[in-house]
Amino acid sequence: MKETTLPECGHWLGSERRHCRTADGVRRFVTGLRCPAHTPRALQGLPEIPPGPGWPARAWTTPTPDSVASVIDERAIASGKRRSNPNTYRAAQAAEAQRRAS
Repeated sequence: MKETTLPECGHWLGSERRHCRTADGVRRFVTGLRCPAHTPRALQGLPEIPPGPGWPARAWTTPTPDSVASVIDERAIASGKRRSNPNTYRAAQAAEAQRRAS
């Protein structure tokens, strides 16, 4: 049977020469697992920052539509900045020339 242990605060109490080892309210920080009394802000004597609304709903969406991205890609192929096969290169050059003519 696998034994599960609760996460413990890993803050070193220098005057007592031991780790805190509190298991209540422990959260992960860059410095390791810390209880509410030993968070980086608590050690600085500052209040904890309240949780905010989080990332906006569209934070991870593509900034440009696919149609714009394909036009940019065709122009990169036509200019020779993006490698492609010769047929695709010639077709992109023709499309670019037609776009400029109209």
